[in-house]
Amino acid sequence: MRKNNKYYIRKTHRYLGVIIGIQFLFWTISGLYFTWTDLDEIHGDHFLKEVPGQKTVNSQSLNVLSDSMEIHSMELKFLNDEAYYWVNDSVLIHAESGKPKTKITEEEAKSIARNRIKGEYQIENVNFLTETGAHHEFRGRKLPVWQIEFEGAESLKVYIDVQNGDFQTLRHRDWRWFDFLWMTHTMDYQTRDDFNNTLIRAFSVFGLLTVCSGFLLFFVTIKTKRKKKAKKSRKKH
Repeated sequence: MRKNNKYYIRKTHRYLGVIIGIQFLFWTISGLYFTWTDLDEIHGDHFLKEVPGQKTVNSQSLNVLSDSMEIHSMELKFLNDEAYYWVNDSVLIHAESGKPKTKITEEEAKSIARNRIKGEYQIENVNFLTETGAHHEFRGRKLPVWQIEFEGAESLKVYIDVQNGDFQTLRHRDWRWFDFLWMTHTMDYQTRDDFNNTLIRAFSVFGLLTVCSGFLLFFVTIKTKRKKKAKKSRKKH
């Protein structure tokens, strides 16, 4: 292989290294963080109280449901120790009175959050969310919700479904670091969750080309050094 070919291989390898070097650094940092992190802590399990045992109600309470109601699905729920039927994924009906409940109030949402979060964390603020952006920590989930913010350096936030009072999820400081690094790892800078986007595919190909050019450069360099040694050896003889 001629010298000019070796020069172009080296130049290609150098520029590819510059282009993808920063992204390789992000992949390495995020990968190290993921492997050294306890996922239970990221999920926020250490903030939660132990879930009490399963509650039940008398089967006669089903009589409160209207005979004219066409029921496709039904689930028993307890909101602050009161039993409700969540019917057809759309309406809450009180298990004793039969009265429908239109939505969860702010005070009820705060009470639900207190019942799930350990007592050392105090509520600081409450927000009513009807929409979220592509990078919001509650993105892609059912809206509207109550966002309950707690005091403390962990920046703990809890999300309560407005329709049925479900404890949707919680978010905190370490989760947000994980989420940011996951974005850099997947290279989905639009929604953070698409692992099959064009950008990561392109950089994967560039990475493969960089490695291949490095191997090629190594073997070309070795071959050139052997030729030089052979020439020197012949001159001595």
